[in-house]
Amino acid sequence: MPIYKAPVEDAQFLLNDVFHVERYSNLPGFADATPDLVEAVLGEAGKFCEQVLLPLNRTGDQEGCKRAADGSVTTPTGFKDAFKQLVEGGWIGISAPPEFGGQGLPMLMTQLVNEFLSSANLSFAMYPGLTQGAIAALIAHGTDQIKAAYLPKMIAGEWTGTMNLTEPHCGTDLGLLRTKAAKQPDGSYKITGTKIFISAGEHDLAANIIHLVLARIEGAPEGTRGISLFVAPKFLLNGDGSPGARNALSCGSLEEKMGIHGNATCVMNYDGATGWLLGDENRGLHAMFTMMNEARLGVGVQGLAMSEVAYQNAVNYAKERLQGRALTGAKAKDKPADPIIVHPDVRRTLMTIKSFNEAARALVIWTAIASDLDRRGTHEKIRQAADDHMGLLTPVIKGVLTDQGFANTVLAQQMFGGHGYIAEHGMEQFVRDARITMMYEGANGIQALDLVGRKLPKDGGRALQAFFAEVQGFIKEKSADAAMKPYVEPLGKALGHLQQATMWFMANAMGKPDNAGAGSTDYMHMFGLCALGYMWARMAAAAQEKLKDKLKSGANGAEARMNAKLVTGRFFMERLLPETAAQLARITSGAASTMELAAEQF
Repeated sequence: MPIYKAPVEDAQFLLNDVFHVERYSNLPGFADATPDLVEAVLGEAGKFCEQVLLPLNRTGDQEGCKRAADGSVTTPTGFKDAFKQLVEGGWIGISAPPEFGGQGLPMLMTQLVNEFLSSANLSFAMYPGLTQGAIAALIAHGTDQIKAAYLPKMIAGEWTGTMNLTEPHCGTDLGLLRTKAAKQPDGSYKITGTKIFISAGEHDLAANIIHLVLARIEGAPEGTRGISLFVAPKFLLNGDGSPGARNALSCGSLEEKMGIHGNATCVMNYDGATGWLLGDENRGLHAMFTMMNEARLGVGVQGLAMSEVAYQNAVNYAKERLQGRALTGAKAKDKPADPIIVHPDVRRTLMTIKSFNEAARALVIWTAIASDLDRRGTHEKIRQAADDHMGLLTPVIKGVLTDQGFANTVLAQQMFGGHGYIAEHGMEQFVRDARITMMYEGANGIQALDLVGRKLPKDGGRALQAFFAEVQGFIKEKSADAAMKPYVEPLGKALGHLQQATMWFMANAMGKPDNAGAGSTDYMHMFGLCALGYMWARMAAAAQEKLKDKLKSGANGAEARMNAKLVTGRFFMERLLPETAAQLARITSGAASTMELAAEQF
């Protein structure tokens, strides 16, 4: 059976020593997030994931969800009780506003808890994760009446939420959607159409499911300019707010999928279902993107989470599996062979995953802090900078963390040899489950196009220039520190490559957009490597600071961990970050050979 240990210590190092979250104690929620409380929250979340959710992961994969003839869906054995424990623990609403029953803690706490949940059981974690996204959209765009009707129950976990975008004929290009909304005399709408790939669309975990549905009001303009967003509950509400009559919507079928079998991925049929407008008419995409940004950051976290649990199992196996002798001579002389962790290529593989995971977690926390500053900041300039950061980094986090997260599950599976291909060890499930993260909430090629085509030029490149300035400022600040040289010099080279690629796009993509399209994925991954490299430089600086004074509060007993940080960071700088040179070469080769063949020549 697979193992998992929530990385609580690493999260605390990032919060306390790298990002110094105490400096935000003047903001709502942060004052309550004391180090003791954070440690308690993360510790309890870790225990719940390790003891309750992890044992359900394989059984959930084997059983899957079951749809009855009446359209109702049953989740795998144990999911319902585990969800009840999740609700009782208040985990869904830890960052939600207190006025609706939430705990009001920073969003960064939710992202860390969601990483733990997703590592332990990705299928299960999707149920509360989608609910949190729906909550965000309702908070941002709901009327007071809608908020009062739905938010307390959803934040408490009594009701769950979904997002309904995709249709059989349209995924990314939502301007093609056909679902219709007909306005009624009482101000409600009748929604008719079919949505597919709806995660958690129907299940037995909650008393009501609140669907957020994109549809086109009759007479609205064609394309994306005519799309509106609606809230349509599974059960209409009685006068006292309790679930009443069944709405005219149902699960037509369950998708048969490669992975995430424990999550109910539904075809949803809306047959004149009653819904209410969320936000303004024909501004549905604007409202939905509130949820999408939350969801894309959350999916990036899922990529990290799958990489982390796969890594932990690969390390455990590498320490136990005996195979061959070390190239420098036998290490376990009392045994017939050495554990495979002595072999350089095994260590290269494990270090590749480890160095990614730790930097990716830092990148998530850095961006989650920006999300909190955007929502809770007291100055317009701070909120604007935070919003810029979120907009720029969201496609990078979603695209890079899921691409590499999936690749890392494959690398971890490889450590098991043939045993990795067998279900018993759980590695093949990690590979199957991780694969969806690259596809949903916007396939990663779309994330790359969004970054290059929209986010780079937005507001005259303000967000990009702020990123460049921050990294350059850090490099300059640390350039005289000899101990930081192994980190800042490679970071400076990589940043230079990113700047060259950006300038090349400016000179060569305006007249030939295919140049941007052909280079966008390489650019996204180059940006990701630079961002991860910056995280490693900051972590190295924090680790060195802790090692300078071993008597400093919290430093005792941390010497080994901090030295491991420095070595892992050096590995990233030496073995992974140089990839930016190859990415620059690919980008500047342009689109000619990519686009030259006629379609029939493929």
